[in-house]
Amino acid sequence: MRLIFMGTPEFSVSVLDQLVSAGHEIACVYSQPARPAGRGKKPRPSPVQRRAEALGLPVRTPLNFKDDADRAEFAALNAEAAVVVAYGLILPQAILDAPARGAYGLILPQAILDAPARGCFNIHASLLPRWRGAAPIQRAIMAGDAETGVCIMQMEAGLDTGPVLLRNATPITAQDTAASLHDRLAEMGAALMVGALAKIDTLIAQPQPDEGVTYAAKIDKAEARIDWSKPASEVDRLIRGISPFPGAWFMLNGERVKVLLSNLTDGIGAAGTALDDGLTIACGEGAVRLLKVQKAGKGPQPAEVFLLGTKVPAGTTLD
Repeated sequence: MRLIFMGTPEFSVSVLDQLVSAGHEIACVYSQPARPAGRGKKPRPSPVQRRAEALGLPVRTPLNFKDDADRAEFAALNAEAAVVVAYGLILPQAILDAPARGAYGLILPQAILDAPARGCFNIHASLLPRWRGAAPIQRAIMAGDAETGVCIMQMEAGLDTGPVLLRNATPITAQDTAASLHDRLAEMGAALMVGALAKIDTLIAQPQPDEGVTYAAKIDKAEARIDWSKPASEVDRLIRGISPFPGAWFMLNGERVKVLLSNLTDGIGAAGTALDDGLTIACGEGAVRLLKVQKAGKGPQPAEVFLLGTKVPAGTTLD
């Protein structure tokens, strides 16, 4: 099938690879423009752009689809379908009836949705209609959901409101972080999309139910600071849900320390107090053990390595 692929972050790369491996013709790859990154703030192409160029595929990186020329070029590709995976393009309000969203919650102008003969298909990293929007992976962990998954959705003008062609679920374990769940869902989504395209003529798109709709708002940096007065279960889910980025954090001796992994453990004490010398921290209810941490400007470290250079004796209070 002749396809347009639209994606930007690492989540999208495995999908592009599997579509190419399945023998689909990729007419063009669309990705967000290169962004300044690193100490020198030099423009860095997205993971999808780098992978597409390595595969010898044509790449376009429009700022938006406001210009008639951009929309005309898209239509002129004469694609049978467009596959959209975490494209994340911010579109001007003049084109849209609703505001554009972040990486996983995307609204495209109707002219783009109508251009491919069979339509535009999106991989969304949740079990719709739960967690429509920008941060479905993080929100599912933070909310304590028992499972999540991926959906192949036929795109329409609303925010992740289109009918669903296929879905696949996976449990969320007590060890899952946003990173581990991201990687698992990316592979699941890639396989599901290849399967959907192979039987696109026989699939029946199911409208999403009106009940059970929730929205996965973009993670606000203000949410990342750990509130030790909350129950340990909430603290643990916050830590795992935004690991590695932006990363939950606390202050220790005037330094910011990120926590990248934790688990629940027994313990009672004043919230934010170290209950032993091994980074077991009391919460409003129960306690968490910090397993992997990272000082500002340093790399991630297992707790035992971190404690070799930074003592946190029992009774220490974390801010």
